[in-house]
Amino acid sequence: MNREFDSQVQYLKYRTLCEVAKRAFDDTLQESLLDIPKAIVPGKKSTMRCCVYKERAILGERVKLAMGGNRKNANVIETLDIACDGCPVSGYDVTAVCRGCIAHRCKEACKSDAIYLDSRQKAHIDQDKCIECGLCAKACPYHAIIQTKRPCESACLPRAITMDEEKAALIRESKCTACGACVTQCPFGAIMDKSEILEVIDLLKHKQTTRKLYAMVAPAIETQFTYAQPGQVNAGLRALGFDAVTEAARGADLVAAEESGELLEKGFVMSSCCPAFVSYVEQNFPKLTQHLSHCLSPMATLGKWIKEREPEALIVFVGPCTAKKAEAQKASVSPYIDCVITFEELQALFDSRDIDISQLANEAVDEATALGRGFARSGGVTEAIRQAVKARGDEAFKLVATKCNGIEECRVALLKLSKGLDVGNFIEGMACVGGCVGGAGCINAAKRR
Repeated sequence: MNREFDSQVQYLKYRTLCEVAKRAFDDTLQESLLDIPKAIVPGKKSTMRCCVYKERAILGERVKLAMGGNRKNANVIETLDIACDGCPVSGYDVTAVCRGCIAHRCKEACKSDAIYLDSRQKAHIDQDKCIECGLCAKACPYHAIIQTKRPCESACLPRAITMDEEKAALIRESKCTACGACVTQCPFGAIMDKSEILEVIDLLKHKQTTRKLYAMVAPAIETQFTYAQPGQVNAGLRALGFDAVTEAARGADLVAAEESGELLEKGFVMSSCCPAFVSYVEQNFPKLTQHLSHCLSPMATLGKWIKEREPEALIVFVGPCTAKKAEAQKASVSPYIDCVITFEELQALFDSRDIDISQLANEAVDEATALGRGFARSGGVTEAIRQAVKARGDEAFKLVATKCNGIEECRVALLKLSKGLDVGNFIEGMACVGGCVGGAGCINAAKRR
């Protein structure tokens, strides 16, 4: 069936994943590896870049990331240097709207003497002197001065993206939370998350009867695969070869019960279910990590619950989150989760096997509570904790929560906390706007954002 894509970038990523998956299932990947770029961009006419050969060279780099990327780079988000356009990097520019007025408020406002005037009295900015304070832009009555910023840098609120000597995007691993915002926002598709589809395909193809293979689906799945019912997605996972499908929302129910107890005991707690939020706290506010809940995320909590009962089980997490790929590498989580793929990657797996889930039976999906499934949206964790506190019967405790919808709101709340200002007794941190339903691994990014 026809697929809807937010952009040509997402389509190329999807096609790359599909081609790699199809060949991996058919055991022809190694021998046909170099044929993939030409299969996606056939013919001799370029449609996106300077020439078809560069288009294919970039696709070749995408294939590498679809196969797991650079093993020496621990970060799950990688840049494709050859795809980066080296977007304009100057912070502020004077546009043609400048009227060459006689007030010169921009020049008066500039504390670094970066504004100079030409013979027609029009303003210009000396980029070597500019400190990008923005005072000139604020002072101009015509709004003729604008800030130009790379889309990837604008998307990366943790400020992990900078530029190398050749003006190409560079990710500072020490600042990257693996949220994937840059992946969806780069118009040239020069940033991509590594994929574990080959590992998943290997598990599917070489199943052992003694090791049950689980697909653990995130609650945000209800906002995806809109052409089918949730139960049909489950049926599709079984058609791929999974032995069982379970909801990560069951883990959310367990987390709410445990975290509410921790909150009552400590009096103040920050949620730990969002791995990008946890990373942001660890990297930027290390003194506040003591307030992070000691609970594992719903993904890891349910994985632990399953493996305590079935030690030989294998678990693949399927969700909207690229940061989950990084979380699964942690020593505290890796024993419980074997692989992580996104909804985008699951769609590619379905299509690589010609599985149309809309034609499958609608299996029953009734394992988790509505509160557990609510973890997928901003505010959902808070509501689950509120109800869990009530269930404990502590009527004297009043939950006062700060719900952070996106990393910028997280930053503000953490700054307040670091300064001793009132933020209540519970902080719900969600790195993606909207919550997990806004994750970078969702199928429809534009609708998400």
